[in-house]
Amino acid sequence: MIVATVLLFTTVDPWMPDTGLFMGGFDLDVYRDGARHAMAGLPLYTEPVIHGLLYTYTPFSTVLFVPLGLLPSGTDKYIWMGFNVALLAAIIALCWRMLHYRITGRVVAVSVLLASGCMFLEPVRTTLFFGQINLVLMALALWDASRGEQSRLKGVGVGIAAGIKLTPAYFVLYYLALRQWRAAAVAVATIAATVGVSWAVLPEDSWQYWSETFFDSTRIADESHAANQSLRGVLARSIGGPAPTWLWLVLVAVVVSVSMWVAARLHRNGETLLSITVAGLTSSVVSPFSWSHHWVWFVPLFVYLAHRALTNSWWWLAMVALFAAAGSWSYRWPDGRVVVGLYLFRPVWVPWDVLVNLYIVAYVAILSGTAVIAFRRSPTTSKTSPSSVPSLPVAA
Repeated sequence: MIVATVLLFTTVDPWMPDTGLFMGGFDLDVYRDGARHAMAGLPLYTEPVIHGLLYTYTPFSTVLFVPLGLLPSGTDKYIWMGFNVALLAAIIALCWRMLHYRITGRVVAVSVLLASGCMFLEPVRTTLFFGQINLVLMALALWDASRGEQSRLKGVGVGIAAGIKLTPAYFVLYYLALRQWRAAAVAVATIAATVGVSWAVLPEDSWQYWSETFFDSTRIADESHAANQSLRGVLARSIGGPAPTWLWLVLVAVVVSVSMWVAARLHRNGETLLSITVAGLTSSVVSPFSWSHHWVWFVPLFVYLAHRALTNSWWWLAMVALFAAAGSWSYRWPDGRVVVGLYLFRPVWVPWDVLVNLYIVAYVAILSGTAVIAFRRSPTTSKTSPSSVPSLPVAA
């Protein structure tokens, strides 16, 4: 973990313009400026906000982003980054809890150490660099999944996350696949509530978003962009142009069907964390446009692999492979550009078609591996009572 932290600050100078970890905060600026547009009565979706960027989040998100404007100017991005690092450690501790470990001082300490290592994962590093909210959305979904099936609050976390950004609405489908009807209904009701609240506060912007902006995918970027690590991005890069909608929908249906089958089986086997992780990774795959930083779901997968490695040393190889593929490795192109992430490297040892679609390739391997876990372990062998699981060993 110490090595990972050192790598984080040495692969790219943290103060390097446009690339260094402490020289970003662009998306945080957009969140804050979007909220300021809304408070000033300025159009939110028909004209650019700060940095000439278009606002793409829901009207409800601007309501929640208003407090960001209260952060001290000049230090706001560091405060937000610090919050996200602390949240990352809390997410990892929650993952241990979902694996039935008792939350002790040792588990908290290990979570902090793992957080320092996970900061080197490119999706996490890029989330911190841009001041993104991916960790917040993932925390809401994980908190939701960790609740008992009889909890009346189960579904609220997913609903709020989907109210901020549409992609987490995928977890409603996940709850339906698990036959958790009440959780799915609560999530849908919560989403509807977020729409209602934002419509009451921002009626004109809400009408603009839900009648037009919602359907305009060109506001994000060209779907063939290398950073679009989604199935549609793979198709666009392979074809050399816009992916046919019918082909994308057919492949999405196949991916969703297979992944839900695996996720449902994992859940029945008591593998709650791995089940929701498969769903989270799949949501990035089937989304029309998934920036690389949407793949923060590598974090709970990393924790799960560490959990398995405590009893079988072969699992360390899987951790190393994930760390190698998704690490914040840097490369300087001949024109002087510095990029972060293997999927942006020059294809020297690995074919370009594989390299530029690296996260999708990794997803295929992950889904295959989780399918083996799901169908080789019986539902009675993997369920463990929280009281029977020891606290995290020092070896973690």
